[in-house]
Amino acid sequence: MNIEKAIQTQTIANLKSKAVINILHTAYHVRCKVSDTLKAYGLTPEQFNVLRILKGKHPEQMCVRDIAGRMIERSSNVPRIIDRLEVKKLVKRGTSTIDKRETVITLTQAGINMLETVNVIVESANTDMCGLEDEELTVLNTLLDKFRKE
Repeated sequence: MNIEKAIQTQTIANLKSKAVINILHTAYHVRCKVSDTLKAYGLTPEQFNVLRILKGKHPEQMCVRDIAGRMIERSSNVPRIIDRLEVKKLVKRGTSTIDKRETVITLTQAGINMLETVNVIVESANTDMCGLEDEELTVLNTLLDKFRKE
């Protein structure tokens, strides 16, 4: 479905506005699908993101600041997310041996197990919602990187 039909409008002012609206609408669509997938496992997209970040450094510990710097949504309240993951016994909080003022986070075995299970389900959901071939995905990723002008 094209973006005009999706948001029920006849025209969009210009191509740049159309692209931004299309990206925002698509991001919302993807976020809803991922949220629905994760909900069955008691996780939010932000919690899943923290677990994946920790898995990337495992078995090393990470400080909260470094986790926050790698988050997809930078405005996320990382300490609160970690609190919730700790209650679920998916992460463990400790104190840095280098700087006693710094809190470090470690992925637990339960967190690793959860990620192994959920990653398979999320990848399947990604495949189901994405109607693009590998070559098209390569072009899309290149265009999105270029669009952000980072």
